[in-house]
Amino acid sequence: MNAVVIEHVRVSELPASWQEKFQGTVFALRERVTVRIEEETIDGVELTDVSAVTANPIFGMWHDHKDLVDVNGYVQELRRPRFTLDCVPHAD
Repeated sequence: MNAVVIEHVRVSELPASWQEKFQGTVFALRERVTVRIEEETIDGVELTDVSAVTANPIFGMWHDHKDLVDVNGYVQELRRPRFTLDCVPHAD
C-alpha cells in the first residue's frame, strides 16, 4: 500500500472541506497536524485497476456456458439439500 504522509501542516493551510472536519474536535485546537493519504480499500482489500483483473484469462471463463444463464438458480440448485427434513430424497 502506498501512502503520502505530510507532517506539521497548518490546519489553516488545509483545503476548506478538510478544515470543516476538524471543527468541534480536539484537532481544531492544534495549529499543526499530520496528514496521511492512502489508497482506498474495501474491507481491507485494496482497489485495483479493473483492466488488470479482466485481462486475466480466468476472468469470464464460464461466459459461454449455456447452462449458467441463470447463475442464481444454478447455485441455489447446487446448495439445495439432497434430502428433505424427513430424510426422503427430493423428487426431481
